[in-house]
Amino acid sequence: MTAPTSSPLTHGAPAEKTHPCARCGAPVALDVGLCERCNPLGLKDSASSQVHGTIFVAVGLAIVGLAILARFAVSGIGPFPAEVLDVRSADGGLTVSLRITNEGSSAGSTTCRLIDPAAQGSGRSAFVLTSRIAPGATLEFDHTVTDFGSEVRPLAVDCAAP
Repeated sequence: MTAPTSSPLTHGAPAEKTHPCARCGAPVALDVGLCERCNPLGLKDSASSQVHGTIFVAVGLAIVGLAILARFAVSGIGPFPAEVLDVRSADGGLTVSLRITNEGSSAGSTTCRLIDPAAQGSGRSAFVLTSRIAPGATLEFDHTVTDFGSEVRPLAVDCAAP
């Protein structure tokens, strides 16, 4: 029986850096995508700019497709004219009675912003998300807000279409 042999460690020349073959995982040089076994004819790999360009185009088309889909999903919803019917004191805040109409041709919900017109520039506002409103229907409901304190004051409302 012979003793195992070992090669001496060499110092100075760095080993060639490698990465795995794209198909089988065998180590290949950094400038090569496929090993000899997976690419026996030595066909040229696609350039990284081609790969990145293809991905960029695909992502761009996906974003445009989603934007078009979103546009069709919200078309016909709103506008939502709204008015404050009543403001009364509630436990720790104000109860606001609102009337909101969907003047669009599709059902939808909206977000309404309640503001105090007397406090210009203060930035205090409260937001109310409505339930689904059928086309041409009017929704009346009460909502309690704590952003304005409990002192009764006139409030204004603005409801945005999506």
